[in-house]
Amino acid sequence: MIHRTATDPTLRRGITQRRLGRRDALRIGGLSALGAALAACGVEGRGRVEDTATSELATFWQGRTQNGKVDFANWPLYMDPSKPELAEFTRKTGIQVNYQEVIQEMGPWFAKVQPQLSAKEPIGFDLMVITNGIQFGQFRAAGFLAPLDHAKLPNFTTNAAKKYTEESFDPANVFSVPWASGITGIAYDPAKVKRPITKLADLWDPEFKGKVGMMSDPSELANFGLLASGIKPADSGEQQWRKAAAKLQRQKDAGIVRNYYEQDYLDALGKGEIWISQAWSGDIFQKNLSDGTNLKFVIPEEGGTIWTDNFAIPVTAANPVDALALIDFFYEVDNAAALAAYINYVCPVPAAQDRIRKNAATLSGDDREAMERVADSALVFPSDADYERLHYYVGFDTAEEQKDFTRIFEPIVLS
Repeated sequence: MIHRTATDPTLRRGITQRRLGRRDALRIGGLSALGAALAACGVEGRGRVEDTATSELATFWQGRTQNGKVDFANWPLYMDPSKPELAEFTRKTGIQVNYQEVIQEMGPWFAKVQPQLSAKEPIGFDLMVITNGIQFGQFRAAGFLAPLDHAKLPNFTTNAAKKYTEESFDPANVFSVPWASGITGIAYDPAKVKRPITKLADLWDPEFKGKVGMMSDPSELANFGLLASGIKPADSGEQQWRKAAAKLQRQKDAGIVRNYYEQDYLDALGKGEIWISQAWSGDIFQKNLSDGTNLKFVIPEEGGTIWTDNFAIPVTAANPVDALALIDFFYEVDNAAALAAYINYVCPVPAAQDRIRKNAATLSGDDREAMERVADSALVFPSDADYERLHYYVGFDTAEEQKDFTRIFEPIVLS
């Protein structure tokens, strides 16, 4: 347990100040560029990876012991810079952690480590945080990820939200468990929009002609097109992609979309250039908290999307037992609460919500109010009903599938 007092700076961390976050670094990465990087790698699948993982689980872990260290690769801005959780982990276990913020985008990261993994050589890290998407599929299909020993992950088994045990990109969490997540839904300014926004269909409503923002990233755009067409992304193929693209093209041709945005949709909302937009949950939570705005965020009735950054162990890891111990440490409720209170992304441990409330009670004034807002936010702790409306993105196991997908949706933004 991480013991904190009301004066602990990790509780009084200036939560009301707008910070760059994980999503600023990711922006879901520009799939066309990432696909090109993958195509250059030329990685092929090796059959049913779940069957392979089952057969390799015992042999991979046989004879493995704890070595007292773990090298951990993560994204920037994804942990309190003072790293109190890692200090507590070392105090509790004796395992030293070398934490490096070396992952900037998934495409370049995959390209960097692929040669060593293909040669069955260490990459210098025992644990990495990788995003669901085409690179995750390539890591998995190429046999680059170690099958997780869930017998050594009791906190995950006990504390993880059900949604994270049903991931379409990694059924049964064979190779991964979540670090943190985010939601793509709809944000709107209630000072401009005079009725509640509840549906994806509102993004196609002529009432908001010229005042709608959509995302320029082909994956974000496409998945909303699919959901608006009544199609589950995980069940879609080329025929369904073309149907969704046609719906998105009609939205554009009707003049409803003002622009296709990256992170700058936030400024457009704040300035009143657009009234309603595709949006990321963490952005809206942090902007309201830091800027005093009153933007509303909703998960549409037809569904929104959820992206997940995941713990994974490279198959060539030198210290995989230590890595498993660190993974399970972050599923202890106290540790999950401390992390969520700092990064403000969707926490995979529901019980952390009450722990943050209890921590907030030790504070006062603005610090207490800010911490309570984290605990009370459905953007950090979605309800079960919220999770039921969230879908994972269209998944690809080959670069060719991804290129076909991009060829269908990219022209909507570029033309």
